[in-house]
Parts: sequence; C-alpha cells; structure tokens
Amino acid sequence: MDSKISITKSAGSYSDNIKKLRGALSAADAVVVGAGAGLSTSAGFVYTGERFEKYFSDFAARYGFRDMYSGGFYPFPSQEEFWAYWSRYIFINRYQDAPKPVYEELFALLKEKDYFVITTNVDHCFQKAGFDKQRLFYTQGDYGLFQCSGPCRQETYDNESVVRQMMERQENMRIPSELVPVCPHCGRPMTMNLRADDKFVEDDGWHAAAARYEEFLRTRQDRRRILFLELGVGYNTPVIIKYPFWQMTAANPQAMYACVNYGEAVCPEEIADRSIVVNADIGRVINELADESDNPVPIAAQDAENSAR
Repeated sequence: MDSKISITKSAGSYSDNIKKLRGALSAADAVVVGAGAGLSTSAGFVYTGERFEKYFSDFAARYGFRDMYSGGFYPFPSQEEFWAYWSRYIFINRYQDAPKPVYEELFALLKEKDYFVITTNVDHCFQKAGFDKQRLFYTQGDYGLFQCSGPCRQETYDNESVVRQMMERQENMRIPSELVPVCPHCGRPMTMNLRADDKFVEDDGWHAAAARYEEFLRTRQDRRRILFLELGVGYNTPVIIKYPFWQMTAANPQAMYACVNYGEAVCPEEIADRSIVVNADIGRVINELADESDNPVPIAAQDAENSAR
C-alpha cells in the first residue's frame, strides 16, 4: 500500500454491516483475529470508575491517582507498596474472570474455524475462554508472568502463587518484605513481563508463538478466503496488528478485512471494497452475530467472483 493512506469510515447501515460480517465469517477458509484493548473493555475490564473505586479506593485516597493505569506508573516509595498495588492489579485483571462473557461468545463463533489470534492484550482472557494456546500470540506480554528487571536473561516466571500470597497477606497497602520478588539468578527486583521499553523479555514461549503465527499466515496465503478480523485495536501500536492487516488484505485479492471498534472503526480507501467497518460495542456485535449464525447472509461480491471461476 502507498505510504500516504486515505482513511474511510463505515459505509452502509449497521444491520447491513452485521449481515456482511456474518457472511464473511461463514465463508472464510481461515480467520486471523487481531485483538486490542477495546475487546477487553467490552468484556468489562475497565480501569476507571466503579471498578477502580471498588478495588483501589484506599490507594486513590492515599496517593491521589484516579485510575488503574495511572497507578501503574506511580513512584511508590517502597517495593512493599509497589507490589501491594501490583498484586491487586494483576489479581483482578488476570486471575479473575472478565465481568461479561464476550471472549466466550467470540470463541463459540470461531471454535470450528481455522483461526489464529494475535493480541496486544495481556490479561489472558483468550485462553481462559477456551481458545487453543497453540493458536495465540501475546505480543506484549502477560500479567501472569514476572521477569528480571535487568533483565539478566530472556526468561519469565509464573506469578500466580506469589500474587495470591501478596493479596492475602497485604496490610495497609503493603506486602510483607519476604514476599518482594527478586530474580533467582542475579537478585535484582522482579518486574512484570509487559512491553514498556527495551527491557521486555521475549522468552522461548514468546518466540515459539511468533513462529506459529508466521507459519499460520504463510500456509494460509493461498486460501481463497481469509478474514482479517480486527477487534478493538487503537492507534497506540498500530504497527503490530492494524497496519499489517491492511497490508495483507491489500496484497491478497481473496482477503476480507473487518474492523469492529467503538469510536475508531475505519479502513483504508484502497481496500474499502473488501472491508467491513462496524462502529459499535464489540460485545454487542459478537452477540448479534451469534444470534443469527445459523442463517448467514452471503457476500454478493464474493459469490459473484466465485461463480465466475
């Protein structure tokens, strides 16, 4: 695609676009899902408002921040306070289930398809909903993993046991000093395995997932119909999902691109004739697709193309 991309918003009515998306899902030989923060937001993982007050009102009163995201950057004066905050943050956003069954409903739509998921989300919702671990690529890390803050090596560590202990034993927004996690190799403080700078650890599991994703794309490039389904991806890191999806759709005349995003649903004009853009809540869209999935509406342009072969 040209470096100067012209962007267009949704064309057609909401109901027409739902019908088109239902038809694209039904017709697809393979589905590549690209998921961003908007998908988890739709599932109820919000970092502000009532949910923040429920779990972090004590931190808000003492430290002054008003959302979970800001709290993640707060310069806590001690590791005991830092991990009291982060253990609570990790517990509710990684080890608790999402308030709404959006991921489970998405899995019900895709479980019989040949699919792969690439996501910038770090809350593990796909795996908890039943998606095959071998068909998932978490590009930005996982709340369920620690890494050395150095890092001294490309290795990660499961944190569920110690996070639960931190939750159970914290008092007055502090954890016991003996629970402060340190690297077993060099003794440096541990940190979360989240991509924030050049210290992010890409361990063996990360590289294996990246290789499986590349293999999935390579071996499906000759399929007649590939649907690139983008859900809730914004513009913080568009080079991971959004721009590659646009480029792969443009390069493959058999591909379709679908963008479902409340407030940010767009596509390039260059692929507008093979794009479905839905500006709506993702959970609502998934629910409506499921409600009528037994009566899919075909995509006229694709049917005409196939009949001509």
